[in-house]
Amino acid sequence: MLQNIGIPGLVIMLVIALIIFGPSKLPEIGRAFGSTLREFKNSAKDLMSSDEKEERADQK
Repeated sequence: MLQNIGIPGLVIMLVIALIIFGPSKLPEIGRAFGSTLREFKNSAKDLMSSDEKEERADQK
């Protein structure tokens, strides 16, 4: 779904976000989104590594 957005779509989304949240809130929202995404990626890596460890233990 997000693969079809392109540059014009991103510009429109940025303008809408500026109108809704204002320029003072936008950096805070970006930081919060970045930290949430980082936590999600770390959790996904932990789950994948624990699954791999369990599979190796089952094979032995």
